[in-house]
Amino acid sequence: MSMRDVIIMSFKEDSKAPNNPVLPVILYEGAFKGNTSRIEGVFNRHDWRNSWTGGVYDYHHFHTNVHEALGVVQGWAVLRLGGGNGYDVELRPGDVLALPAGTGHKRISASADFRVVGAYPRGMKWNLWTSEDGERALARAEIARVPLPDTDPVHGADGPLIDYWRPASPMRQAIGDEEPA
Repeated sequence: MSMRDVIIMSFKEDSKAPNNPVLPVILYEGAFKGNTSRIEGVFNRHDWRNSWTGGVYDYHHFHTNVHEALGVVQGWAVLRLGGGNGYDVELRPGDVLALPAGTGHKRISASADFRVVGAYPRGMKWNLWTSEDGERALARAEIARVPLPDTDPVHGADGPLIDYWRPASPMRQAIGDEEPA
């Protein structure tokens, strides 16, 4: 898969989600097209573990303590990424999303058979926040402390996630060192 095979999306903070101020969302269109049964095994082999299979919540939510990979195993869905002012993205079998910590996501619509595999770098545990939860400054501070993954969930040691997220790490470190606004 080359860089042309991914879609990069960045989101500013809005009322529904803090989003990630530095790391973009990466959509790997058709990464596992025709071979969706491999998604969980590939995620796990690339050290994106603590995997599960299910759907996506139908309300805006985000994770402040972990990055998340979602791979579509079957069915289709439209997800709103980036909170209330974000983008609607249609996902099909074989598509994969890499969501940096803080990225708002919500299921808008889906087929009855829609299923994703979710996984997290190094098998980290996830939390669940909504726009009503907690102090936004606390959320931003926690998001800034989430370590970068060592691997791309689809490609392992090399891949778009490494290419797009690693160059952001010095800036990300500086943001993590600031006092929350």
